[in-house]
Amino acid sequence: MKIIYGDFTLGLKGEDFHYIFSYTNGGPESIYAQKREWLYRCPRPTFWRALTDNDRGNGFHKESGIWLAADVYIVVKDISLEVDGEEIENFRAPGNNVFSDEEYAKNVKFKVVFETVTNPRTNVEVVYEVSEDGRINVNTLYEGKEGLPQLPVFGMRFIMPTKATRYKYEGLSGETYPDRIEGGIEGIYEIDGLPVTPYLVPQDCGMHMNTKWLEIYRNSSLDNRKRKEEESAITFFVDEKNKKENFAFSCLPYTAQELESATHMEELPLERRTVLCIYGAVRGLGGIDSWGAKPEEIYQISGQKDIELSFSIKF
Repeated sequence: MKIIYGDFTLGLKGEDFHYIFSYTNGGPESIYAQKREWLYRCPRPTFWRALTDNDRGNGFHKESGIWLAADVYIVVKDISLEVDGEEIENFRAPGNNVFSDEEYAKNVKFKVVFETVTNPRTNVEVVYEVSEDGRINVNTLYEGKEGLPQLPVFGMRFIMPTKATRYKYEGLSGETYPDRIEGGIEGIYEIDGLPVTPYLVPQDCGMHMNTKWLEIYRNSSLDNRKRKEEESAITFFVDEKNKKENFAFSCLPYTAQELESATHMEELPLERRTVLCIYGAVRGLGGIDSWGAKPEEIYQISGQKDIELSFSIKF
């Protein structure tokens, strides 16, 4: 694939794809494949899911509300680049002037270190590894730190420019959480649109645990020249060769903040985007004997322990 060393971005171009990584935003700001743009915003680590009735009942937000701020205001701390196994020091301007417009590679690693706005602060490391066939391996590490409260979730959030027509996955049937998986049946399932559970008060929904792969289909873009488009898909999957663990996901037309800020369903904004969150850890729902009961300890997420998440993307 061809490498374009820009002043503020890194371009990776192959036969059927063109990716742009931003030094400022810390990650891919454009993933163009199958003649369609797949990103609306640069992916970010995510720490928050909208409160459930159980969360409100047991006061979870009073203890862990700081993760909502971390979800919104996480900052880029450091960036590094590795090309075909060699670390590149001068990829930013003006050092990038040493590169020509004919630079090529088989493998590129773009590493970002984020810093949270929590107290105490901690880091999240995200490594995007791109191979010449356009496949992207994503490896993340949350660094646990003493003094941090329990987490609602930990994962990566991808926002796509338009609403998906459907998604398909291999995993458990229905909506599942760590302490609500016994009724899930393993199989391959297809969901039309991006359904949101019509609770009286909007809250977290659409969680799917123990997922092996996920395909998201779209037939629209923000390009006004294209009125009728063919449906195409992006696939997120577990790389079994590297023995990566299954992931959890939610695929909704709203961010956690949009769900959180609405007190009734009619207050939610127009459905226009696809908000995909891939999770490496999810807090249980609790509510064993009342709406205020906390989840059992094994279904809680310590903010003081490391959390890893790995998955791959292909078209």
